[in-house]
Amino acid sequence: METQWWRIPETSPAVVGTEQASDDTNESTAPFVFLLAFTGILLLAPQQMFPVLAPLRIAMLAALGGILTHAVSRLSRGQSLIVLSPGIVAILGLVGWAVATIPFSFWPGGSVGFLLESYSKTLLVFLLLVSVVSSLSRLRVVIMTLVVLSVPLALTTVRNLMSGVYVSGGDRPVGYQAPLTENPNDMALMLNLILPLVIGSLLAARQWWSRFALALIIGLLVVGVISTFSRAGFLTLGVIFLVYFWRLRNRPERIMIPIAFVFMVFAMPFVPVNYVDRIATITDVQSDPTGSSQARSRDTRVALQLVADNPIFGSGIGMNAFVMDDARGATWTEIHNVYLALAVDLGLPGLLLFLLVLLACFRSVGAALSPATLGRHRTLYLSAESIKVSLIAFSVAAFFHPVAYHFYFYYIAGLALCVAPIMSSTRASEAGVKS
Repeated sequence: METQWWRIPETSPAVVGTEQASDDTNESTAPFVFLLAFTGILLLAPQQMFPVLAPLRIAMLAALGGILTHAVSRLSRGQSLIVLSPGIVAILGLVGWAVATIPFSFWPGGSVGFLLESYSKTLLVFLLLVSVVSSLSRLRVVIMTLVVLSVPLALTTVRNLMSGVYVSGGDRPVGYQAPLTENPNDMALMLNLILPLVIGSLLAARQWWSRFALALIIGLLVVGVISTFSRAGFLTLGVIFLVYFWRLRNRPERIMIPIAFVFMVFAMPFVPVNYVDRIATITDVQSDPTGSSQARSRDTRVALQLVADNPIFGSGIGMNAFVMDDARGATWTEIHNVYLALAVDLGLPGLLLFLLVLLACFRSVGAALSPATLGRHRTLYLSAESIKVSLIAFSVAAFFHPVAYHFYFYYIAGLALCVAPIMSSTRASEAGVKS
């Protein structure tokens, strides 16, 4: 590891054989292909560009195709549909608790509808992802798919900023025309979650041209985040770079740290003045002319009181917007804090179960983050590291976004929970090669 970071690491034949063996999988290809198709539809929303596709519900068809082919493939071989792990058990516990709290819900019928019509979709795709991403090669394909898909998202946001396509009644650009990215805050979150995956891919890339392309994508995503004028996006972006600077400080790739600082210095004159003014409201809430900072500060106080009033069962899954309206007056907005939203909806037990899911994700990626893995299975290490940074990014962004039950977290969490089984398979294959 003392060689230059930009050179292709030398790998012994034994290790090459181990890596190839660890990529072998007996899983059917069809569910994985459907998963990739769903991912593309979820982020790019082709039905928005081609309305003729809208009645076909192509996202649902792709998800169902993946679930059904996975079920047929597993059951035909006498295998269970999912393999229980601490993370999956914690997720099932969270769902079980959500069901148990329905009788105590602010609106039981609304909680049932939210669980069946919204949250269940997220959970099913999450379970499909955990089940079919069973090898390092598949993990890398999913990561690179997200990297490629992030390019049109960021480009659209930058173009909308430059052409003056703003959200209704505001001065911030509209994101990409898709459910997860149309709002500029959601766009910033999506780009920030994918950004570490791009950085990890850059560190793992072997050809100069792929490194150059990935470096351009990193720059594009950073510009895209800044273009959203999202304060949460700015804070999360800073955390991502600080975490990577810390992790690279004793590795050959540390040459990237001063390079990044130089680019940031040269880019500062191009940052709009009104962007600096907006970011300044992070430390001075009352100076926000839009009133959003003041409203979120008020909502936080109201939410904390709701948790104190009902700390065990909460108000029922998906009900935080309703009970907030009941307590503060009707604004029809959710709590912009994942942790508070879960505590209001599912009480402190629900929040604890979610934190256990998050902890299981960190433990899963931690299985591949050892010096030995970096030396012998560099691509797996860098992939796991990038997923860990994405988890950290979400953990920070979760304080500012109303996305407790959305795909943002569950996609990254799914990738994280894939790492430990892949690492176990790699070690088993390595032991087989040695023997």
